Amino acid sequence: MKKVFFTDRKHVSYRIIKDKVITGIFIILSLTVTIPLFMILYDLFSKGYSQINFDFFTETTPNAILAIKAKAEGSVIPGGVANGIVGSFIIIGIASLLAIPIGVVTGTYLSELKSDKFSGFVRTVVEMLQGVPSIVLGIIGYIWIVKPITKGFSGFAAAVALSIMMLPSIIRTTEETLNMISPSLKEAAFSLGVPYWRVVLKVIIPNGFSGIITGIMLGISRIAGETAPLLLTALGSLVVTYDPTKPMSALPLMVWEFYNDPNLVDMIWSASLLLIILVLVLNIAAKILSAKLKN
Repeated sequence: MKKVFFTDRKHVSYRIIKDKVITGIFIILSLTVTIPLFMILYDLFSKGYSQINFDFFTETTPNAILAIKAKAEGSVIPGGVANGIVGSFIIIGIASLLAIPIGVVTGTYLSELKSDKFSGFVRTVVEMLQGVPSIVLGIIGYIWIVKPITKGFSGFAAAVALSIMMLPSIIRTTEETLNMISPSLKEAAFSLGVPYWRVVLKVIIPNGFSGIITGIMLGISRIAGETAPLLLTALGSLVVTYDPTKPMSALPLMVWEFYNDPNLVDMIWSASLLLIILVLVLNIAAKILSAKLKN
């Protein structure tokens, strides 16, 4: 008996050590995912903070002559990215207005009518849409909006291209969230004689708000840093413009423009730092909002 007890104890100890080793490997490999993010943040902050001041948020893009003069004097490049900030918010706002209602309604349809033949077709199209390269969406925006409607590059064309990019994220998140809602809630509403459309609007969608909002915020943060569609649609602007039918600048577009001008290279890091902070804030806000709505 003593021998058996010793063997069992040895076996249990071996299993405990093995579990701890495997857990440690998982933790180390998971932590490696965070290393690139902190390295990116360190590089952006160390190289970009010097340009961050009040003028950076209120002034428009400086020209090359002012930048050369500032660099010769060893001072900060004058000007800022106000035109990009305003343009980004307008383009993202219009894209959200276009994509959110369509995405939520489509996701609800896919969740409520799973066995419908047409829902299978729609689900397949959404999956294919998710894999369309962003530059192709830029070409679509150019063909659909720039040439026939606005007759020139415009912020609206960029918003249409980005809204298509947002759709798969919102649709899939809405569908998966609503699939997790207990059927008993719906059955209780039906037992009270509530019409189907009121059950969807008053019971199903409100109970899935946390997941739907998370999908929307993640969709917005995804398009906030896209550059390729903007090159073929918004084109860019050196001044602040509030008219979405005109060429418009945006933060990702400005990073690309700064990259192409050796005199404005220092502005790349500051604009990139601002852009990544915006994306991080959106992601954190999505998590906080989701947690609050869930409670």
